[in-house]
Amino acid sequence: MNKIGIYFAFWEKEWEADYCRYIEKAKKLGFDVLELAAGCLPDMTAAQRREIASRAEDAGIDLTYCIGLPPQYDLACEDASVRASGIRYVGELLKCIRQMGGDTLGGIIYSCWPGGTVTYDYKQKARERSLDSLRGLSHMAEEYDINYCLEIVNRYEQYLLNTAAEGVDFVRELDSPKVKLLLDCFHMNIEEDSFSEAIKTAGELLGHFHIGECNRKVPGRGHMDWDDLIRGLRDIDYRGKIVMEPFVRPGGQVGKDIKIYRDQSGNASEVQMDEMAEEALTFIREKLRSGGDQDGKN
Repeated sequence: MNKIGIYFAFWEKEWEADYCRYIEKAKKLGFDVLELAAGCLPDMTAAQRREIASRAEDAGIDLTYCIGLPPQYDLACEDASVRASGIRYVGELLKCIRQMGGDTLGGIIYSCWPGGTVTYDYKQKARERSLDSLRGLSHMAEEYDINYCLEIVNRYEQYLLNTAAEGVDFVRELDSPKVKLLLDCFHMNIEEDSFSEAIKTAGELLGHFHIGECNRKVPGRGHMDWDDLIRGLRDIDYRGKIVMEPFVRPGGQVGKDIKIYRDQSGNASEVQMDEMAEEALTFIREKLRSGGDQDGKN
């Protein structure tokens, strides 16, 4: 069965946190993976990064890393100096992840987040600039043996890659064994005609998978068609990691960036938040065991 993880920011209101604490929490709740915010890594010392990696290894928890690149590192920007800064910055992220023994960097790592409003013509030119930026970074990802997973997100957050089909065309042009796709069912629910068909479109290029409800609650507390999603993963024999990325509490930089404007946790305590995560983990594991063959959506 796939390894199941959760993003640390389910509990946090800021992108920086005591990651060692969340490694222990993930282990206690029964998760296999903890996803971290990659943007914090360059600000740490090498010793701090090694400590996090060591604590995860001792706990038997895999670490994955995700980021939406800030606009000053936009890899598709018209300004060549901004693209150059982005290439240097992502290179530093890859070096940090390599030092920590990681194998996955995902997110909006082909342009920036949020992406702003552009014209269709601008998108086509930005696509070429992004491809050019990623050619060198893909070689670094190959050298470091890190999967560079491009997250397909909805049009309101980024304009460049909104569907699995767009992502496949983009990745095939790069032609690197380490550049893959990251699909996220929150975004798929907005942009795709079918969950399972989008997953099959990605096929062997699917390198990472994010899950959550349509309103960003934990899986099982909304109306997402989980059976169709699981059927798609089964049909392509996806064996990669599946990471929950729910956001339910307002406040802080996380709430601002994700646009969480109401408390969807029900004013939950940390214990209740833990219970939500644990229930969602059980829910997804049961769906994976059934292979998406159950009647109904939840």
